[in-house]
Amino acid sequence: MTTIPFRRSGRSGLDLPVFSFGLWQKFGTDHAYDTQRAILLRAFDLGIVHFDNADRYGPPHRAAQQVFGKVLRRDLARHRDEIVLSTKAGNPIGTSPYQQGGSRKSLLGSLDQSLRDLSVDYVDVFYHHRADPSTPLEETVSALAGAVTSGKALYVGVSNYPATRAREVAKLLREAGVPLLVHQPRYSIFDRTPETSGLLDAADEEGFGLVVYSPLAQGLLTDKYLDGIPAGARATASDFLKPEVIDDTYRRRARALNELATRRGQSLAQLALQWVLHRPQVTSALIGASSVAQLDHNVQALDFDPLSETDLAVIDEHGVHGTGLRI
Repeated sequence: MTTIPFRRSGRSGLDLPVFSFGLWQKFGTDHAYDTQRAILLRAFDLGIVHFDNADRYGPPHRAAQQVFGKVLRRDLARHRDEIVLSTKAGNPIGTSPYQQGGSRKSLLGSLDQSLRDLSVDYVDVFYHHRADPSTPLEETVSALAGAVTSGKALYVGVSNYPATRAREVAKLLREAGVPLLVHQPRYSIFDRTPETSGLLDAADEEGFGLVVYSPLAQGLLTDKYLDGIPAGARATASDFLKPEVIDDTYRRRARALNELATRRGQSLAQLALQWVLHRPQVTSALIGASSVAQLDHNVQALDFDPLSETDLAVIDEHGVHGTGLRI
């Protein structure tokens, strides 16, 4: 069985598995609990002990946290000290000003509710989900630091922050005695923003790790859409992937990447996961799954030879930033 290696998150003392499990999609009330439970337990058995959540995940909002809380109570409670739980707040979950943004009221109120959803006394990592220019950064940082000093979180992070803003957060958190552990950006062969925005350099210089999401670009870096859009595919009913982006340009580039993967004896998804992990700033890549078989397949990306310079050159040629994505 594949052994999941661990990497140190920046200049902290925390190691994370190179694959973390994200409950962003497929963990709402619109999917069967027994399937969700089986996937989460398989992830744990494989050594994926970091589970990433948010108050926004569902549907409805908070449902994914409640699913994990149920599995934790029934199956994994005795392993709590082996598990890293993360959650986020700040992305809108309602129309009230207290259900969004970066104020102390919004962040710490949501954290209290998340602890109840998850049936835990603390989370290991608490993130601000998205930068809020309307709130003073000092207030947001104060709330994150307060989560740690109150014992409700062990570490803090940010997600979807521009590199310059992340540097400001890192500085303010250092001054508060609560270092920035991790940043969660979107990153894939088709989304190179962390490279072009200066985020990789910021991670090195400020000492935080990256836990990257959407490494498969919402399924575009799999073989699912190489010949069209299958019935029932995510692109037919998703706010994050629309049919119009699956055009001839996307298919030409994806097929070239798929040919490289085939020559290496792996799938396009496995190639894409290997690629995001080749960056030393990337502590962990978030993967999801709709079945145990899909989870097992993705984890097997670790079984292949490292990418060569020739492989990386081919990926750079066909992995054009913005392909198939609404940037």
